[in-house]
Amino acid sequence: MTSVARPEFDPELKAGLAVVGGMFPPTITPDLIDFMRVSYASAPLDDLLAEREIERRDLQVPGYAGAELAVSVLRPAGLDTARPGVLYAHSGGLMFGDRFSGIDLVLDWIHQLGVVMVTVDYRLAPEFPDPYPREDMYAVLEWTASHAAEIGLRHDRLLVAGASAGGGLAAGLALAARDRGGPRLCGQVLDYPMLDDRGVTGSTAQFDGIGVWDRVSNETGWDALLGATRGSAEVSPYAAPARAEDLSGLPPAFIDVGAAEIFRDEAIAYADGLWRAGGDAELHVWSGAFHACDIFAPHTAVGRSMIHTRDTWVEKILAD
Repeated sequence: MTSVARPEFDPELKAGLAVVGGMFPPTITPDLIDFMRVSYASAPLDDLLAEREIERRDLQVPGYAGAELAVSVLRPAGLDTARPGVLYAHSGGLMFGDRFSGIDLVLDWIHQLGVVMVTVDYRLAPEFPDPYPREDMYAVLEWTASHAAEIGLRHDRLLVAGASAGGGLAAGLALAARDRGGPRLCGQVLDYPMLDDRGVTGSTAQFDGIGVWDRVSNETGWDALLGATRGSAEVSPYAAPARAEDLSGLPPAFIDVGAAEIFRDEAIAYADGLWRAGGDAELHVWSGAFHACDIFAPHTAVGRSMIHTRDTWVEKILAD
């Protein structure tokens, strides 16, 4: 078997890969979806919120086709003025995770920046294939904007954010809001986003059976979402934003990705597309970083740098 040349993992991160693999196998096949729904479920959040003086309000709001979705509004305790808002889409390959998955990484936006955050249990594939996840998120975007006064959110400072599958959903939200004349967004945070169902990039071939979220895992996720249409001309750019032919008129984007993961090349291409369309994108490609290493290893030097850099950009965008 011919070995594939690929960037090396950061030594500090590499040491943690064995631990990560206990909960997140390098290769996820359809028979592992139920296992992942248990192992990737978020831990209880109440103590962490209390430490940071964050209030939580759980609601049921209309999703796609009128279905009720569980939503949480997180806000600084004692908030009495309208604040910038973030609609957050969780990670999980579109097949698992919940509205609190990975959210501890962005709680500083609430605690330190005074953000009001809305996070959503969008419906998951394969039980709810495209367009359910993206249209659930869009319905909550519309709800968030229309209920801004009720939840203490500024109309002119609404940002969408997500990690991995959530990053792809956030990019799709920005495209849909532009095309449908929807809520005006001040920014989009796309952390190592899942953007392209076609799986043809060089980085996809490099990370096959290695790291976190490999080629087969990616195919499992896209197959769950798109079924037989994966890779065809029928796929909507709102589901797979890499397919968008027009990236003009979009809000400023923060895009970060590991150099040692499959989403590297599609994230770089998306940033390049935004620049070519005259848009604003800040791109960070982290040397030696595997997929979602800031979630799985936030204590490492690379993980800390990723979180700090992202937080700094969000603070800048929301302060304008």
